[in-house]
Amino acid sequence: MLGWQDQRFWFITGTQFLYGEETLRQVEAHARTMVDGLNAGGRLPATLEMRGLVRTNAEFTGLVREANADPACAGIVVWCHTFSPSKMWINGFAALTKPYCHLHTQFNRTIPNEEIDMDYMNLNQAAHADREHGFIAARMRLPRRVIVGFWEDEPVQAKLGGWMRSAFGAAVSRQLKVMRFGDNMREVAVTEGDKVEAQIQFGWQVNTTPVGALVDEMEAVGEAEIEACLAEYRSLYDFATDNLEAVRYQALLEVAMRRIFEREGISAYTNTFEDLYGLRQLPGLASQNLMRQGYGYGGEGDWKVAAMTHIIKRMGEGRPGGTAFMEDYTYDLTPGRELSLGAHMLEVCPTLAAGRPRIEVHPLGIGGREDPARLVFEGPAGPALLCSVIDMGGRFRMIVHEIELVRPPLSMPNLPVARVMWRPEPDLYTGTECWILAGGAHHSVLTTQVSGRELEDFAEIMGIEFVKISRESCPERLKQELLLADLVWKLR
Repeated sequence: MLGWQDQRFWFITGTQFLYGEETLRQVEAHARTMVDGLNAGGRLPATLEMRGLVRTNAEFTGLVREANADPACAGIVVWCHTFSPSKMWINGFAALTKPYCHLHTQFNRTIPNEEIDMDYMNLNQAAHADREHGFIAARMRLPRRVIVGFWEDEPVQAKLGGWMRSAFGAAVSRQLKVMRFGDNMREVAVTEGDKVEAQIQFGWQVNTTPVGALVDEMEAVGEAEIEACLAEYRSLYDFATDNLEAVRYQALLEVAMRRIFEREGISAYTNTFEDLYGLRQLPGLASQNLMRQGYGYGGEGDWKVAAMTHIIKRMGEGRPGGTAFMEDYTYDLTPGRELSLGAHMLEVCPTLAAGRPRIEVHPLGIGGREDPARLVFEGPAGPALLCSVIDMGGRFRMIVHEIELVRPPLSMPNLPVARVMWRPEPDLYTGTECWILAGGAHHSVLTTQVSGRELEDFAEIMGIEFVKISRESCPERLKQELLLADLVWKLR
């Protein structure tokens, strides 16, 4: 599994030979100071690596070839200290396959009153140089993130760190393998999609494994492995059941699935209650604990949400909060405090738990198997996002909805599942109308770890459509935006 420790971002400084060798030495010294300072700031999730100066077409083209071929390079960050004629960037940009961020800053914060002369102006001219550099990216229609501000300031470093998370998500995406135990839930549309196009667009390898392969793996699991898994359950969760055999069976399921995943390099998976041949229970607690470890999951064969759950979890690593597979279930339509209740029959990730989750065993009304063990808990309060990726036929669309999580106002003692409640922006009726107009699925990823801008950057890097629903959204304007998007994407 790709880790942050394996990734670097290349810092490339644009300049040229016009002002002489002394100026070039100063440019390089300033760039190194900036790279060291940005790395020491503590706001970047990965290391910036100084990759020297670009003065010619050949230098940048050579750097791009190296970056494209280096699996440790997650993206490039470019800053033009002195004027850098943008025609010399064309060949390299035409070949670039890594994410690209244009950092528009300058070395000094202020203009010195007495020291400023033409030598100073020729050296410190990012306001001039980055406009030339920005033009060529616009002319070539390059996907990019532009960050503007003084490099020592917290907002600039936070934005750069956020873009790094988006670029890392793209790196994770491009090597992601999704295992489907069985097929999709029958007759459901939104869980379907073009898997070939998904591999072209995202890099996802999505393939089916028969449920019988999981059953065979379960037969090979030893007692010590099951006991180790049960010990982990005891350390993390409260046992609120006497049916320890059901809990033990979930441990057996988890160990077997994890063995398969580790052996075959799988980071996300799906299953469905309509394909449980040879299993005594639908994986519940097993799936929840695997999600806690970072695996992506999608119910009813929903491989798109399984992939995105894993990717967003990886993007948010190191931050507080959680990320989980989620499903809209039912509403509280009390006037003035309308809320949505999200849950799933078993599989909500415990990283969203407001307290210590409980292991409980209850009947499951579908699937026709034994009562499965699952984690029951309530979600937290605070801002969050819902993310849905859908196949529009010919392209993928990412829909991101800003929501406000609330602690459930009801105890719901007879609801034996993890539950999360929220108020969509700008309100339940308007936000839900926008979600439905955009085609948002009933399955989504709920995250408190990743920002809307970071998901937008990820969508741009991956070359997919992005729709955001926020406090400013209204259905009439969204209809026009979706119509225009259809026209634009058809012309691509």
